[in-house]
Amino acid sequence: MRGRLRVYLGAAPGVGKTYAMLGEGRRGCERGRDVVVGFVETHGRPRTAALLDGMEIIPRKTLTYRGATFTELDVEAVIARKPKVALVDELAHTNVPGSKNVKRWQDIDEILDAGIDVVSTVNIQHLESVNDVVQQITGIPQRETVPDEVVRRANQIELVDMSPEALRRRMAHGNVYGPEKVDAALSNYFRVGNLTALRELALLWVAGKVDEQLDRYRADHGIAGTWEARERVVVALTGGPEGDTLVRRAARIAARSKGADLLAVHVTSADGLSGGDPANLARQRSLVESMGGSYHQVVGDDVPRALLDFARGVNATQLVLGASRRGRFAQVLSRGVGVETTALSGPIDVHLVTHEEAKQGRRRPERSRAALTRKRRLIGWAVAAAGMPLLTAALAPFRDVISLPSEILLFLCLVIGVALIGGMWPAIVAAVGGSLLLNWFFTPPVGQLTIADPENLLALIVFVLVAAAVSTIVDVAARRTREAARARADAEALSTLAGHVLRGEAALPTLLGRLRETFGLDSVTLLERIGEPTPDDQAEPTAWRIIATSGSAPCTAPAVADTDVQISDELVLAARGRLLDASDRRVLEAFAAEAAVALRQERLQEAAEQAKPLAEADKMRTALLAAVSHDLRTPLSAAKAAVQSLRSHDVTWTAEDREELLETADESLDRLDRLVENLLDMSRLQAGVLGLTLQPVALEEVVPHAIDDLGPLRDRVEGDISFDLPEIVADPALLERVLVNLMANAVRHSPADQMVLVTASWHDDQVEIRVIDRGPGIPREAQERVFLPFQRLGDRGNGTGVGLGLALSRGLTEAMGGTLIPEETPGGGLTMIISMPIHSRAVAS
Repeated sequence: MRGRLRVYLGAAPGVGKTYAMLGEGRRGCERGRDVVVGFVETHGRPRTAALLDGMEIIPRKTLTYRGATFTELDVEAVIARKPKVALVDELAHTNVPGSKNVKRWQDIDEILDAGIDVVSTVNIQHLESVNDVVQQITGIPQRETVPDEVVRRANQIELVDMSPEALRRRMAHGNVYGPEKVDAALSNYFRVGNLTALRELALLWVAGKVDEQLDRYRADHGIAGTWEARERVVVALTGGPEGDTLVRRAARIAARSKGADLLAVHVTSADGLSGGDPANLARQRSLVESMGGSYHQVVGDDVPRALLDFARGVNATQLVLGASRRGRFAQVLSRGVGVETTALSGPIDVHLVTHEEAKQGRRRPERSRAALTRKRRLIGWAVAAAGMPLLTAALAPFRDVISLPSEILLFLCLVIGVALIGGMWPAIVAAVGGSLLLNWFFTPPVGQLTIADPENLLALIVFVLVAAAVSTIVDVAARRTREAARARADAEALSTLAGHVLRGEAALPTLLGRLRETFGLDSVTLLERIGEPTPDDQAEPTAWRIIATSGSAPCTAPAVADTDVQISDELVLAARGRLLDASDRRVLEAFAAEAAVALRQERLQEAAEQAKPLAEADKMRTALLAAVSHDLRTPLSAAKAAVQSLRSHDVTWTAEDREELLETADESLDRLDRLVENLLDMSRLQAGVLGLTLQPVALEEVVPHAIDDLGPLRDRVEGDISFDLPEIVADPALLERVLVNLMANAVRHSPADQMVLVTASWHDDQVEIRVIDRGPGIPREAQERVFLPFQRLGDRGNGTGVGLGLALSRGLTEAMGGTLIPEETPGGGLTMIISMPIHSRAVAS
């Protein structure tokens, strides 16, 4: 039997997930359960580490990767031990390359399959579904993620909650990170706004999980009633023009409750022949989805019951309906959907919303009055006119042989034939004419329009009634068949449109081409008005511009089109080729609405693309001004103060003092020179005009020169470069500058008693240069941010530089064809890894 999974979910690091997991484990041990610690990361927190005392800990598996040693969860050892419960921390953790599984949640799956219960932890930012939202909130991409389904499959999910203020107090007291990381964390990831947003994400995600459990419980126990655990507002759409008003009203009702759901539903009849205007429904669906709601369509002949069945199925609490569009007389005959729904709603609140269409009468789509074609109706009249006399002439010689009932049946067969050919009215006329002919020629007394036998009168009356009924049924069947064919054609056209949308074919010419092919038109054109509308601009080509067209001879104005659809005051869809009937026009309007959406999306995308460079430039300019305003002023002020002091005649300076002031001015100007040089190089990188001279380079020559360029910092750096390494392809000057930037950054962040180590190793067709420090390191989630221009992590002030060093280093490395990535130094610190191609590979390529 598979084990049970329990997950402690938190909004951010430090809320106490691991502490809660270990507390649960200790309580299990005290109750006599067999609990072991498979993997727990205490992060140096004393109170968390104290909970491990006395608990059985499964030794970790040791792995070596790129010359460094790492420890991971030993899955085989846990399974071999066969405990009742295993505590495994960090569900979203990515295992070291070389491990059996890529992710820890896969390790946990193996343990669960072995019948062992597992207790684990995860933060909300590691869930795949909210990964992009977390990046927008914090500005930090989360590289370690776990599929939501893995967490949703857990038998129990427990939220470990803590207010942002309480978590920040824990941070400040050193209960989460070491003292050297506290200021950096509080000013970056652990800001109050970030923590509040992450906390809301966690609460909403858990609420969604609880909703699933509630729905499953209600389904398992056959509970049909509504439980108002969460507000869900359902708005009923008929496809009429009042739907926009209803959607907006329902959205306002939903907005009054935090986290409320908005759902729109349209009920179509079971035969699929009736329904709302497709164009209105398409527009209203877009409106619902733009407001964060969802659109649904259900089938049901009883609209009130279908609405309430849907509302109860989604556990809705409120239902929004439009006031009746029927007249007073129609309301007297039946209560209507609104009144009937209210009477049957039970605990669901029903809102009847008034609108401009109320009591104006229900306008149904136009239908063709004739069920059959004109040709078939003419043939039916001809058969009726000629068939009755011919049948009479054929039966007259046998009137003494054939009885009246048989003659009536023969006439009835002819009437049915007329109905099948020409429809109801020719058949009814044939029935009346046939009754007169039967009366005159075959009913005693013959030759008179009188009937002697009452039974014969009854037979003729039944004949007329049966003939009329059969004619009516045949006509209705023909009408329904034609409507079904029309509905099928409309459905095929709309399915083509839906397929176009689902496949992402957003190009307007493609959409218009599909529309032209669907209706067999010569051309379809989307026109946009130029300037303000005028009374006579419908036929004026200069008042319109062609946005997109498909086919030959595009329309240049709405008046020259055979059929046009007014999408808005500015947009018109013009079709040329043939006139379309009313039912075709409904589908055409749906295509027109989609064309307007496609045009809007294209223009929004174009505007976004145009605004993107401006936004990036503005962002860069703002950051540059904010950073440079201090970093330029600081060295200038220092140099100016030193020079003014030297020029002062009020103070007599000793030779030692003069030397110190000159040194201060020299260092400040050097710092200013480096800043200007970095800014120029960064601008060249972004403009793509950085000059490169790629050539074979020996690391044993470049690294010592780079160390010497550090000046006084050179004594803090130790180089360990083998002479057996192959030459790499690089620009020597730029590579030396990258190394200087990385080594200087490492020295600044390393303890005074620790050396910065520079090593290199050969891996296949790459040489990796490692700059290793023993400083505080960088949180994994913030490692990519250090490469953004004008970014500083930690508690450093502006006085430490403009924040271009690492950004410039990565840019220069990538310009030379290499990569620069950060990695945690085992035991603490940060390792910067430069990967460069070897010379032999470059020659071969």
